[in-house]
Amino acid sequence: MSLRLLTVNIHKGFSGLNRRFVLHELRDAVRRVGADVVFLQEVQGSHRHHARRWSDYPGTLHAEFMADEIWPQYAYGRNAVYPHGDHGNAVLSKFPIVAQANHDVSVQGPERRGLLHCALALPPLGRTLHVVCVHLGLREGHRRRQIERLLALIASEVPADAPLVVAGDFNDWRERAHAGLQAADLVEVHASAHGRAARSFPAGFPLLPLDRIYVRGVLGHLPLPLPRHPWARLSDHAPLAAEVRL
Repeated sequence: MSLRLLTVNIHKGFSGLNRRFVLHELRDAVRRVGADVVFLQEVQGSHRHHARRWSDYPGTLHAEFMADEIWPQYAYGRNAVYPHGDHGNAVLSKFPIVAQANHDVSVQGPERRGLLHCALALPPLGRTLHVVCVHLGLREGHRRRQIERLLALIASEVPADAPLVVAGDFNDWRERAHAGLQAADLVEVHASAHGRAARSFPAGFPLLPLDRIYVRGVLGHLPLPLPRHPWARLSDHAPLAAEVRL
């Protein structure tokens, strides 16, 4: 059984410099990839000001709007809450989400970060796929502690023989996360194929390898190329895609 995966930080539905509201275009671009499981970061849950300003602003959670008609299952993990709204991570799935939990891994200061863990039933195989959508902090010290919490979550919640995907925005431009995750038998798909993680930021001219797709317990994995356009004008992060065999 092969699954197609996609991860992208959607920047709350706005273009890189917040000049345009592009959530409708983002949804179209995500759909064209044909992914079975989608990992989204910086997903707006609600925002009263935006709803008044933009005439095409959805009246539902952005995760629900993105999933509509294509992914029958979605999970939203709210990380940041403020007077006029909230945002967090989301997982869209073509397979039943049989369990979900959002883990707050914020360290200190204003940054609110989370790990959204979902268990997906795969009826053709009679197995459960575990997925974790990640958005880590901007400070290296914070990321180090958040990686430790991620590894603790995996050790306590994911069976050793279960297939696992960990994907999202690691903000790890120095690629310091690899060592800890490799110790837990997690392999980064693009680094395995090309010798280093894919550059994904800024989307218009990617220089920094901030986004990742790690896998464990799969039979095979392959990074999938994505066109530069229209993605370069839809968010500040370029997306990553991969195919895994179970």
